[in-house]
Amino acid sequence: MASIKKIGAGVLGVAVIAAAGAGVWAYQTLNTSRSAVADDTITLAEFTSEDQDAIARGEYVMRAGDCAACHTRGAGDFAGGYEIATPFGTLVSSNITPDVETGIGAMTERDFFNAVRHGQGSEGMLYPAMPYTAYAKLTDQDMHDLWDYMSTVAPVSNPIDENGGMRFPYNQRLAMAGWNMLFFDNAGFDGDPETERGRYLVDGAGHCSACHSPRNELGAEMASAYLEGGVVDGWYAPDLTQNPHVGLGGSTAEEIADYLRTGSDGISVAAGPMAEAVEHSLQYLTQEDALAVGSYLTSLKASDVAPVAPLSLDTAEMQRAADDYEVNCSACHGLAGEGITGMVPAFAGNKAMLSDPSGMIHAMLKGARAPHTGVRQTAAGMPSFAWKMSDAQVAEILTYVRNNWGNGATAVNPAQVAQMREELGAREKIGAPSH
Repeated sequence: MASIKKIGAGVLGVAVIAAAGAGVWAYQTLNTSRSAVADDTITLAEFTSEDQDAIARGEYVMRAGDCAACHTRGAGDFAGGYEIATPFGTLVSSNITPDVETGIGAMTERDFFNAVRHGQGSEGMLYPAMPYTAYAKLTDQDMHDLWDYMSTVAPVSNPIDENGGMRFPYNQRLAMAGWNMLFFDNAGFDGDPETERGRYLVDGAGHCSACHSPRNELGAEMASAYLEGGVVDGWYAPDLTQNPHVGLGGSTAEEIADYLRTGSDGISVAAGPMAEAVEHSLQYLTQEDALAVGSYLTSLKASDVAPVAPLSLDTAEMQRAADDYEVNCSACHGLAGEGITGMVPAFAGNKAMLSDPSGMIHAMLKGARAPHTGVRQTAAGMPSFAWKMSDAQVAEILTYVRNNWGNGATAVNPAQVAQMREELGAREKIGAPSH
């Protein structure tokens, strides 16, 4: 009996220790004490900033954070409605205008800090599609300035059902508390945001890893593969490490800065979500900040992705693809895959297209366009070829360009094209397949 009591006492002790540890863990994860620096008395709808310098700085923070790209769709600037496809259902971005009823007008500055940096909004825990996991690194000053800027935004009445498209149980926001305890580093930037400006922008406002890092089955970024490429909303965000085969190895800080501010480095041209990021956000970076980002990215350790030997172009399929390329693609992308500088991506020497082909398939099936920027006013567009090409034809032509002009990559599978055609709702080829 005594031994049973000792065992029971031991189990109870372990349980108490475990509960205490879980409590500390939960407190550290959900703690919003850093927000105490913010005002807790005046709502956004009531607040009027008279500090023009702060407003200007806040607009820059907004641009660096790319807030407009996700929170503007149809109803007005920052009024929400942007649909974000996730493996767990469809999220809809919130209205972040100062409207009291449907936006964030009833938030105090401290509420605002809690939402942006800690993922705790007025309707409960936020999903990490809102990159609070990165915004947690924003400094108090940047947050104060952003608050001042948001007070100048025109209120728009636009009710949003933010998680109505999420499947059960993922539509239960309380579950995010557990997710945060597993994956959220609720801490500020661990360096000097001025002397480490590039890292601060990449890991903070720029939230680059939100797209450019792969995610696990629960939607958390895989820190072990930091900036090694990921798929977002049907587009592949390429490897940003110094990998010489599929990453930025060989690119200079100046070339990276040029891409960020114009949408092209002379070879690649931004499309899909990256085009939106350039158009709404990155083109507004100062040259100094863009160079800081470029310098930081050139300092990263290369991922361990090895080169792929080019596939033979002498097969019947590749000869057919060569003919299809000349007829359908060469007018813009060139007979030698040279593209049009700053407008149409080159295929020769384009390392960004040698990994996951999702983005290329997306462009073939739904079309794409380059970003419109102050430097490059002509945003070239690519039409959809879904109506004209079968799944096999799309796969063949992409395999051809990924293995020509010095490139080497795996073959594109027609089954992947068929799956994306269905997911994207792209139309079928007109008439019977030619092969």
